[in-house]
Amino acid sequence: LGAALELVPEDLKPEYFEGYDYFHIEGYLVQNQATIRRAVELANEYIDRYGRTELAIDKLVSCQRRKCATTGFVTGLGGLVSIPVTLPADLYSSLVIQVNMIVAIAVIRGYDVHSEEVKTLVFLCIVGNSIGDVLKQAGIKAVTDYTAKTIIPKLTMIVSQRIAAKVGSRLVVKASTKGLSSAAKMIPFLGGLIGGAYNYAEVSTYANIARERFN
Repeated sequence: LGAALELVPEDLKPEYFEGYDYFHIEGYLVQNQATIRRAVELANEYIDRYGRTELAIDKLVSCQRRKCATTGFVTGLGGLVSIPVTLPADLYSSLVIQVNMIVAIAVIRGYDVHSEEVKTLVFLCIVGNSIGDVLKQAGIKAVTDYTAKTIIPKLTMIVSQRIAAKVGSRLVVKASTKGLSSAAKMIPFLGGLIGGAYNYAEVSTYANIARERFN
């Protein structure tokens, strides 16, 4: 991700996109606009396979479930002995997969993922049902409709910065609790099965949230 700052358009090749239908760019990580344009052009070649349809979202979610479940399984195979190494890898990989999926859903639904407001709503999806608390803490109160059409107009720069801070702190809490959520994860192989199942279910949850928010 950090290395993306040094990318130039010539570094991107069509074969890098083989096997993928959607491509996500973290706008605050990639500052080279020419690179963004080139990446979007390549990604659109694959988006065109299904168009902006619910079928496209279904295919996407199915693929991301498998990826995240595989990550959870592989990183959980070693049990307690490997947790210090594999847990951070699982947390990071899972988060990247989930955020990519949410952004892709937003793109399919026609939202501009380059806008700061849409990026903020993407990260609000990651906090799940805690969105109401996060919004209140950021200064947005008396909101019961959490769809993009309602939330985006309320996202000023200051509010978005507050939300980013709150989401970040919640991700830290999530990271500290995920690895200790089940004693069975400490057992080799069984930990892989549990990790895979957990990640699979988590992706499904975030997919449903993203569908609702970016409706």
